Amino acid sequence: MLNVNNTSPEKMQEKITAMREGGKILGNLLRDLKEYVKPGMTGKEIDAWVRKEITRRGAGVAYDMLDEDFPGAICISVNEELVHGAPKDEPLEVGDKVSFDLDIYYKGYFVDSAFTMLVGGEGSPAIKKMISVTESSMWEGIEQVKPGVAVGTIGAAVEKVLKQDHLGVILNYVGHGIDTKMHCSPEVANYGKKGHGYKLVEGDTICIEPMSCLGKPTNFTDKDDNWTVKMSDGSIACHCEHTVLVTEDGYEVLTLPD
Repeated sequence: MLNVNNTSPEKMQEKITAMREGGKILGNLLRDLKEYVKPGMTGKEIDAWVRKEITRRGAGVAYDMLDEDFPGAICISVNEELVHGAPKDEPLEVGDKVSFDLDIYYKGYFVDSAFTMLVGGEGSPAIKKMISVTESSMWEGIEQVKPGVAVGTIGAAVEKVLKQDHLGVILNYVGHGIDTKMHCSPEVANYGKKGHGYKLVEGDTICIEPMSCLGKPTNFTDKDDNWTVKMSDGSIACHCEHTVLVTEDGYEVLTLPD
């Protein structure tokens, strides 16, 4: 992350302006994606649409910039898949849980957001509740953000909401700083102790991204594509995320749609 103490006011304003604009592009794209997804579509079909839309809206495909080749423009994680899902040829069915995680690149900066939905709007009440609670935990974490707050305070707030509803809390994948790099310090875990860890300063940009599951939180990377992370017990998993700017007295969520 850009060092606020060593960054000129002009450079900081450049960052904030670019990430606001990029965040709006990303928020609107994901809003439209949620409406676009229909039963019968494959992950690869959706990925092709997303790639076209990123370019059409004036941004860059961030996943093309990774050191290791990712086979898509967006991560699509279905049912027991947690994160980093490689787009596949299998059609989505009504009631499938699907998580979409998307980074884009705009004017030298990255922004990142994710959401989870049920295909066709129908499905298990337990999955619906998991999605709702995980989104609530994300917002509870976001509400903690302001200068001087430790990342452990954010994690503790997220963890409390997830555990109150007896969801599994994923420990080995965490949120992160973001700006000229897709992932940078500080780590923003979905668990922690109040007051512990890095303390936020005005101008920081971080990703808060709760991940939960209906079973045990252990997981593994699928050896077939070396990307897709799956729950070890086959339980359904959930992922939500926003990019957040630390302001003078609080926060601004950069990846909301218009």
